Amino acid sequence: MKNTILIGLLFIASLLPSTLKAQAKADKVLGYWLTLSEETGKPNSQVKISKGTNGKYYGEIVWLQNPLETNGREKLDKHNPDDKLKSSKLIGLRILNDFTYDASEDEWSGGSIYNPTTGKTYNSYMKVDGNKLNLRGYIGKAWMGLGKTAVWTREASQRK
Repeated sequence: MKNTILIGLLFIASLLPSTLKAQAKADKVLGYWLTLSEETGKPNSQVKISKGTNGKYYGEIVWLQNPLETNGREKLDKHNPDDKLKSSKLIGLRILNDFTYDASEDEWSGGSIYNPTTGKTYNSYMKVDGNKLNLRGYIGKAWMGLGKTAVWTREASQRK
C-alpha cells in the first residue's frame, strides 16, 4: 500500500515541471503593453493584460497619452454602441476579453478586442514575439483575411 502511494506521488511530482513550464508560457502575455496611434505612430495608450480567476486573459487601458478632452474632462467611451456605457471612462476600460492560451499554436485565441475609437468589437488572437505582441482583430473567421494586425511593445511597468 505504501509503495502504491509513493509511486503515485512520484508520478504526480514528475508531471509538475512540465505543467509549470506550460503555465509560464501561457502567462508570458501578462503585463503592460504600449499601443501606437495608427495616424502618428506615436504612443497612444498602455494596456495591462491580466489573467482572470477563470483562467482567461483580459486587457484594460491603464494609461492614455491624452487622457482629457479639450474641455478638460476625462475621455469617455463615447462611441460605445450601448448608450449606458457611453459614460464609462477610457482609463480602466476593458478592451481585451476572454482569450485562452493554445499551446499547440503558442497563441492566445478565442477572444475579442474592443476599439473605443469606433465602438466596434472584433474577434481576435494574440501572439508574443519577443518584446512584441502581435494582436489580430478580424471579422468572421481568421482565415478570411478581413482584419488588421496591431503590434504592441512590452513595457516593464505602468506609465504615470
